[in-house]
Amino acid sequence: MKLLLDTCCIIWSISKPEAISQTAKALLTADDSEIHVSVISVAEIACAVERGRIIIDRHWKKWFRHYIDLNDWQVDSIDLDIMEEAYSLPESFHADPADRIITATTRLKNYSLLTADRKILSYPHVNAIW
Repeated sequence: MKLLLDTCCIIWSISKPEAISQTAKALLTADDSEIHVSVISVAEIACAVERGRIIIDRHWKKWFRHYIDLNDWQVDSIDLDIMEEAYSLPESFHADPADRIITATTRLKNYSLLTADRKILSYPHVNAIW
C-alpha cells in the first residue's frame, strides 16, 4: 500500500510512537507498505521547532534527513499539479496550506494518508486512515 504520512504522523512515529494508532502502526511496518512524505512537512517541522512546539535532538534539517534515510521513506516534491489541486479541492476544507498540499498529494498520487487530523479524517474526498 502506498502511504503518505501527515506531519504529525512523521513526528510521532519517531518521537512518540505510543501516540500512533494500532492501524497506523501496522501499516507503517507492513512489508508491502511504500511510505512517502511531502516536502511541505519539512516546513511544518522547521516551524514547530522554531516556535518551541516540538523539541528534537538536533537541527531539524539533520533530524529530518536522518529519519527519512533510516526509515527508507520517499520524499515527494510539490509541483504545479499538486498546488492546483490543493486550491481546487471539492467542498470546503482546511484553510491550512500544508494540509491542503498533503491532501492534494494524497489524491493525485492515489495514496492513503496516515493522519490523526479529525478534519482530514472526516473529509470524504481523500482516503485518510488512523
